[in-house]
Amino acid sequence: MASPGNHSSAPVSEFLLFCFPNYQSWQHWLSLPLSLLFLLESLHQPMYYLLSLIAILDMVLCLTVIPKVLAIFWFDLRAISFSACFLQMFIMNCFLPMESCTFMVMAYDRYVAICHPLRYPSIITDQFVAKASVFIVTRNALLTVPIPILSARLRYCGRNVIENCICANLSVSRLSCDNFTLNRIYQFVAGWTLLGSDFLLIFLSYIFILRAVLRFKAEGAAVKALSTCGSHFALILFFSTILLVVVLTNVARRRVPVDILILLNVLHHLIPPALNPIVYGVRTKEIKQGIQKLLQRGR
Repeated sequence: MASPGNHSSAPVSEFLLFCFPNYQSWQHWLSLPLSLLFLLESLHQPMYYLLSLIAILDMVLCLTVIPKVLAIFWFDLRAISFSACFLQMFIMNCFLPMESCTFMVMAYDRYVAICHPLRYPSIITDQFVAKASVFIVTRNALLTVPIPILSARLRYCGRNVIENCICANLSVSRLSCDNFTLNRIYQFVAGWTLLGSDFLLIFLSYIFILRAVLRFKAEGAAVKALSTCGSHFALILFFSTILLVVVLTNVARRRVPVDILILLNVLHHLIPPALNPIVYGVRTKEIKQGIQKLLQRGR
């Protein structure tokens, strides 16, 4: 197995995930908050179609990333096979834009509910949600599957130590003996196309919602209408803020310690899934009633 300083031309059969190279003694302590957040994410049961989709995406992302990170922290199990690494890469690159696309559909749901309330039952139907779910999965799977394929086609012949806790595309591609410019360009274009279009449509939806709310004349109607968007808006704001921080730190990677970049990458896949059920659970009436029933049964 190749060591970090080995630059031989021997073919590589597996990678080693080297979390926080400058703070190895901290990894056991870092596993504690990660374990807590992972448990928080798994302690919920969604009740609506779109919330169910968000929950599925969250759980798959967490199960793809966090168990391996904890295995590294607790048992020093750094090795990951080629197939597992590129599968993890595909899921991370595919499911994050799936989540933003789901937020976009939910923004449209709020737009119809507030701007066209009488038509809501005829527009937001089970059939609409089913078609939207197929669109979310198909669009993002087709546009992101080339990322791991391009990375897997590269030739790896020496270094096999990934300075990351996860198989991020560029972290893996930098280990190859080939030029990975196409890989980098495709991820940049695909990422900004998928996430950029979703956030643009979300922004437009809220512009129309705000315009409609400002026209309400009944006392308290505007506040009541906006309160139905509170959970959705909070999650979008949180998701986009963390994503923006990750992007900016990667752009300025020469000025930011590598351990900070690694930590942000891990938290970006963990914190939103942990907080999504909490935010929606607190503000959604049916979920609150379900929690109250469970607490009453436990007494």
